[in-house]
Amino acid sequence: MISDIPSSSQKLSDIFGEKYTYDDLRSRDKISKEKRSLRNLIKEMEDEVLASAGVDSFEEIFKLIFAKLYDELICANDKTAYLKFRNSGDTDFELKEKIQNLFDEAKKKWEGVFPEGSKILLSPSHLAVCVSTLQDIKLFNNNLDVVDDAFEYLMSKAQKGEKGQYFTPRYVIDMCVKMMNPTVNDKIIDTACGSSGFTVHSIFKVWKDIRLSKGLEPGEDFTAQERTPDERNFVRDNVFAIDFDEKTVRVARTLNLIAGDGQTNVLHLNTLDYSRWNEITKQEDWNDTYNDGFKKLKKLQAKDSSDYSKFNFDLVMANPPFAGDIKEQTILSHYELAKNDKGKWQNKVGRDILFIERNLNFLKPGGRMAVVLPQGRFNNVSDKYIRDFIAERCRILAVVGLHGNVFKPHTGTKTSVLFVQKWDDKLCPKKNDYPIFFATMRKPSKDSSGEKIYVKDKNGEIKLDSHNHFIVDHDLYNHDNMTEDGIAEAFAEFAKKEGLSFFQ
Repeated sequence: MISDIPSSSQKLSDIFGEKYTYDDLRSRDKISKEKRSLRNLIKEMEDEVLASAGVDSFEEIFKLIFAKLYDELICANDKTAYLKFRNSGDTDFELKEKIQNLFDEAKKKWEGVFPEGSKILLSPSHLAVCVSTLQDIKLFNNNLDVVDDAFEYLMSKAQKGEKGQYFTPRYVIDMCVKMMNPTVNDKIIDTACGSSGFTVHSIFKVWKDIRLSKGLEPGEDFTAQERTPDERNFVRDNVFAIDFDEKTVRVARTLNLIAGDGQTNVLHLNTLDYSRWNEITKQEDWNDTYNDGFKKLKKLQAKDSSDYSKFNFDLVMANPPFAGDIKEQTILSHYELAKNDKGKWQNKVGRDILFIERNLNFLKPGGRMAVVLPQGRFNNVSDKYIRDFIAERCRILAVVGLHGNVFKPHTGTKTSVLFVQKWDDKLCPKKNDYPIFFATMRKPSKDSSGEKIYVKDKNGEIKLDSHNHFIVDHDLYNHDNMTEDGIAEAFAEFAKKEGLSFFQ
């Protein structure tokens, strides 16, 4: 029996359909309740629905996640609001109209990710299955890890591996953030940003510091909370990211726009080919999306630089692409490291080698850098000139060897993270002899096929942390006091003992 008579603007589904609040979603969340990951649900969706849908599955899933994030954000901040991203008795056509409207509202809030007129291209029946699959997953949590994991899967399928670019696992990023210790006053950039994990996780670290300094607890749905002016200003003025891949930039912008409450300085540019930036930035389409961020980036140029070659950042964190050499002389001619150890210009140079020099030129004196590099750069006799170049300009703070499984399934290349601080009379006075922190990751964190290994309780059940996340089994840092201290905590002790400027 109908308990309420529909008004002229209501449909029967409005009367029959259950109303769900954000708290209802939290209590039903499949990730914590069923120990399901969004990545695996998307795989199932692709197999069952998208394979026969005749659409670009990356684009269509991206649109749905985008709309759902917006829906959750509205309801997280208004406990009386009802979630719209649900299949609650609508016909397939009614549901499609509802989700399209939600997507349109999300595009207005987070501009510069999708073209204004873009539509959801899934058929009503395919869309209905996808919405039913996604509706009981809570995307917002303490660090957007759920969404990140899904985007990593989608992007790696779409194209990443071809270009030698791989998503940096979030536990590696969190180790770097803990070791580099960004503060509210730091200007931060990721020069090869991928999905922008380094900047997003730096934002979260600084926001927590801001909240704790004001006596505010971060809380379970920290990422969905209303931002304070200090938090918003930090993202607007201090945090930047660049990538040359347009698809990647859109994912990065999404995560940064959400994290930054509508603010982002993620730019679609080729970091290494900065002599052509002026040509790119004159293009009208580019300007519409990126001009605000680029104007702010220009203000951070070093005083002796008017050609985008040098900047005044406090912190660079990046995982530059390893694969492929740069052969264009117009690019190579701008880099000292394009010469070999005899000082002769080379015909081709590894992309990551040029990124080392470029990243150091983004730093002001006393600035610091964390960069993921192939292990060979630390060992090969032929790369000694690169190590000398770095040591001449910086204090080498630390080298952390990552396990060979960390970047699987994309690559088995053995990598290490290099941490340095540029010499500066005040922040990092030059020394010829000083201790360096070395550490090696012992726990693999992933199996040989690239699946993450999770911490389990004594019954063999996957353990969840206080935010209902799975805990990856690694030894890089202590995960919310639920695992043992790791490499990052040991480095913090070392940094304090050494009196490093950013740990005082």
